[in-house]
Amino acid sequence: MKLRELAHSRTGDKGDTLNVSVICHNAHHYAHVLAHLTPERVKDHLREVVRGDVIRYELPLIGALNFVLRQALGGGVTRSLALDAHGKSISSALLDLDLPAPLN
Repeated sequence: MKLRELAHSRTGDKGDTLNVSVICHNAHHYAHVLAHLTPERVKDHLREVVRGDVIRYELPLIGALNFVLRQALGGGVTRSLALDAHGKSISSALLDLDLPAPLN
């Protein structure tokens, strides 16, 4: 199943660093998403874009994860030749990641 079936996403940027939040539609799925959406998995899925570290912050009280993606915007918004220099399409790409279906 696609991550988008369990969560939605928001993004923000500062220079060449991108924040991508993943917010579960249902808090019941948080533990499942937490177990399968590791920083390594995110970096591998976005390997064409993310050149630096991926750091995950856990927000269990709101059923969300926040990923900080370093070196992800082609040098930064004002230096990149990318059409989506702010990285909003990266959140859509992340939501396309395949996860196993939750057991419950």
